[in-house]
Amino acid sequence: MSVLLTILAALIATGACAYHRTSLRTWAIATLAATFVVGLFSGAIGTMVILLIIELAIAVPLLMVSFRRRNITAPILKTFAKVTPKLSDTEQTALEAGTIGFEGELFSGKPDWSVLMRQPKPVLSVEEQAFMDGPVEELCGMLDDWQITHELADLPPNVWDFIKKNKFFGMIIPKSYGGLQFSALAHSAVLQKLSTISSTVASTVAVPNSLGPAELLLHYGSDEQKNHYLPRLAVGEDIPCFALTGPYAGSDATSLPDYGIVCKQTVDGVETLGLKLTFNKHYITLAPIATVVGLAFRMYDPEHLLGEKEDLGITLALLPRATPGLQIGRRHFPLNVPFQNGPVQGKDVFVPMSTLIGGPHMAGHGWRMLVECLSVGRAISLPSSATGAVRGAVAATGAYARIRKQFGLSIARFEGVEEALARIGGLTYATAALSKSTAAAVDRGEKPAVTSAIAKYHATEWGREVAANTMDVLGGKGVQMGPKNYAGRSFQAVPIAITVEGANIMTRSLMIFGQGAIRCHPYVLKEMQALAIADRSEQLKTFDRLLFSHLGFGVSNAVRSLVLGLTGSRLGESAGDAYTRRYYRKLDRYSAALALCADVFMGVLGGKLKFKEKLSARLGDVLSNIYIASAMLKHYEDSGRPESDRPLLAWAFHECMWRTQTALDGAIRNFPVRPVAWLLRALVFPFGRREVPPSDRLGRRVAALITGPSEARDHLLEYVYLTPTPNNVVGRLNALLPEVILAEPVDRKFAKAQKSGQFKSLEYVDQLAEAEKAGVLTATESALLKHVRESLYEFISVDDFHTDELRAFKTRADRQAEAQADAWIRKPEVRTPESAEG
Repeated sequence: MSVLLTILAALIATGACAYHRTSLRTWAIATLAATFVVGLFSGAIGTMVILLIIELAIAVPLLMVSFRRRNITAPILKTFAKVTPKLSDTEQTALEAGTIGFEGELFSGKPDWSVLMRQPKPVLSVEEQAFMDGPVEELCGMLDDWQITHELADLPPNVWDFIKKNKFFGMIIPKSYGGLQFSALAHSAVLQKLSTISSTVASTVAVPNSLGPAELLLHYGSDEQKNHYLPRLAVGEDIPCFALTGPYAGSDATSLPDYGIVCKQTVDGVETLGLKLTFNKHYITLAPIATVVGLAFRMYDPEHLLGEKEDLGITLALLPRATPGLQIGRRHFPLNVPFQNGPVQGKDVFVPMSTLIGGPHMAGHGWRMLVECLSVGRAISLPSSATGAVRGAVAATGAYARIRKQFGLSIARFEGVEEALARIGGLTYATAALSKSTAAAVDRGEKPAVTSAIAKYHATEWGREVAANTMDVLGGKGVQMGPKNYAGRSFQAVPIAITVEGANIMTRSLMIFGQGAIRCHPYVLKEMQALAIADRSEQLKTFDRLLFSHLGFGVSNAVRSLVLGLTGSRLGESAGDAYTRRYYRKLDRYSAALALCADVFMGVLGGKLKFKEKLSARLGDVLSNIYIASAMLKHYEDSGRPESDRPLLAWAFHECMWRTQTALDGAIRNFPVRPVAWLLRALVFPFGRREVPPSDRLGRRVAALITGPSEARDHLLEYVYLTPTPNNVVGRLNALLPEVILAEPVDRKFAKAQKSGQFKSLEYVDQLAEAEKAGVLTATESALLKHVRESLYEFISVDDFHTDELRAFKTRADRQAEAQADAWIRKPEVRTPESAEG
């Protein structure tokens, strides 16, 4: 027993030091002291001596810094340099672009929650709120989505004029250039509200305020370019698009086949240095109506007119629509959601060097320009649009489930429907918190490369889940298209968000963990950068410090993961109040598990890990879910810890933890080095997988919250357009909801009388009259039921059409003939040298 006590004392001392991340010196002293004291008093002298010798044999070489660097660190550094894959220029640029926020804390294994709590609460300014209450509200009132999507396949002229006049395209442009200069939060709020009434309009407004000419000009444009374009872009005098994607380079933007050759050409009698551009782009939003086209291409200088380098790399330019040879105007048709989208093409299009964004000195810097700006746009546009869509689903589906009856009961009372409603409510709470978190990061000056990918992927994926659950609840109502169908177009549009700004498969499997593992890790990137230090002595010194800090970090995370797993995340102090403290502790546990698994996976697999996309995707899911959970907790704190929101927070948090556990289990179960996987499982899941999905009881509470007026429902419906205008079915549906609820006890009384056979009439209105005459209902109650039934018909009925209304205006043969004629017209003219000079 004394021997075991001595060994246990040494292990406890070591574990305590690792758990609290003490210095190496503190660890050595604490472990030696514990071994000596317990061994001496327990009488296990022999065991004590052996343990002290072992501990000294480990501690002394490590504490002798010069000896350690020469005999331990130097060989490791040599091996590390050989096995570390060299980053390509594009990978290096992507890693260096952007900043790290609280996600870095989550990767630390020991998050400092005070960092999160100190972040300012995101709020709209007075001016921004006035814009939401004024022009945004007015624009929403002008929109008829059926007219836009089915009748016109475009926005009406008055809507285009209103958008331009009120500077919707200039939200990110500074006031000095005539823009609105709104915060990212306001930008997000505008897109959310527009998305609840028309995804076409939301997309139209999003693109000029996302990655495109305006943002690129703000960061890299010359003064001349800024002064010319930005005021015109702000008021819609110029409509921008940005042409990046092509048939042979989609998500792999670094493989652009589009090129520009540096050359000289006579223009208006003057020899001009410029480029001949050849490009073929598609999926370009706003291209058909754009007056200025941002273009990404690879630039070559074979005649060395600019310098010695021939391949200058990816470059960005701005082309006016009137540029000779620029072919735009035709349209794609993305899943019946007719935002302006189409191809941009050109063959040997000559442009002067002044068209390069930033001027000639920015040639070859296009990839850096793109990745630095893309994170900001990705953090706002699609997450905000998806958030607006799911908020709208809460408003529509919650109300519809309450008013729609089957078998004499509101369908919201059926457990199958209740389950779908719970997912809609819980995922909307999580998505809203995530969207607000990334917008707030942008407003704090961050360029959130990792969290923008998390927001884009999960907001759009959860948008897909919510849309599917909405259609499940609506049933036949959801599949019959027409002005009365408020869900069909949103359901159709879901795959668009999934595929753009980085396809979701790529975002999940390559970007989230691929960038996060290196960018967020406290040591990996620094260790890789240490290899570039030219001075050998300084390199060894730096690498030694990082290496042993990293080793201590790994041991600490292993101990923390095991201890927090054994104690069920109940150990230690944490942030939050009595209700949320358990949530913060659980995040502490999974933060340690993520950091441990990331270290082990990278250490064992090395450069091969980036080809193990399914493993990377699962670790990315872990990072994503604990980041989203932390965003929800921050949102809960910023909202004043409302008790009404607790069911929503609890449902969404447990769902995130269930998904976190599933992802961790999948990563460990599929790790190819099995002994390592067994060890990881023992450290991460010492008692097995204990997380469970949200309970049925909790789901019932969430469903109840979104199917009737409540404070929590009002929070979820922030930024939803609910004004009951003629063209806003959801607004009118929600306006009727209080009357439906008021009529429910009266309806139950009436239904009881119906079942008892008191009425002879078969028509509902006649039965109401009988009930009133018999004293079953008062005149007021009878009038209420009649009014509610008549009003409900609009929302449970569907549209029908004459066949001629559904036929295409032009047949496919008509369109093919027009396309052939158009292609002939657009054939490049064969020009002789004489005609070229002329």
